[in-house]
Amino acid sequence: MEEKRVLIETKNLIKTYGEGEGLMYALNDVSVKVYEHDFLVILGGSGSGKSTLLNMIGGIDKVDKGEIIVEGKDIVKFNDKELTLYRRDTVGFVYQFFNLINDITVFQNVILAPGSRDKEKAMELLKRVGLEGKEGKFPRQLSGGQQQRVAIARALNKNSEILLCDEPTGALDDISGKQVLKLLEEIHNEGKTIVLVTHTKEIAGMANRIITMKNGVVVKEEENKNIVKAEEVVW
Repeated sequence: MEEKRVLIETKNLIKTYGEGEGLMYALNDVSVKVYEHDFLVILGGSGSGKSTLLNMIGGIDKVDKGEIIVEGKDIVKFNDKELTLYRRDTVGFVYQFFNLINDITVFQNVILAPGSRDKEKAMELLKRVGLEGKEGKFPRQLSGGQQQRVAIARALNKNSEILLCDEPTGALDDISGKQVLKLLEEIHNEGKTIVLVTHTKEIAGMANRIITMKNGVVVKEEENKNIVKAEEVVW
């Protein structure tokens, strides 16, 4: 069997906060791999380090020690300009609380995604996520589930290979959450690599790989042999 291509590899990541007796490890010697076409779930409770790890992979937060190798380059060594280009071109982001700009329209939120100004593609993506006819609305005029779908359309408009999702259903009701999971499932099936952080173990059933974290450490890494579809997820 041909081995999957490694897209991102973290090596011995350490991230601390505080000092002296108040020193806390957000990440403590964390090494993980993200393979091409993974649906990887990073699972853990509050304070486990899962979101910190995602932010490191996304080039948002800086590590104290360790490496993050992407296409042969260590992004830990990138300067601010290089990190900006990395975030623009390589990874897309979907956050728990959407991070939309409330005083511009849905369409403008999508079209203003860094690295993309394709208006026709933006309209196609809004149709794809079920928001055709909502392009002139403002985010505050939409439901939480609709806002999250705008955020997904914005991330897809960048055309990046990897989609990073931090608790994408965390602020949603069950019905809206399932709609978002179904959309992510479809996107993955079309070839996108997805890394999704969640505290909900039932959602991890959608993944082909699951990494479990606790207290800043990876405590378990497993292949999921019994992948469930989004509509089967109950939490």
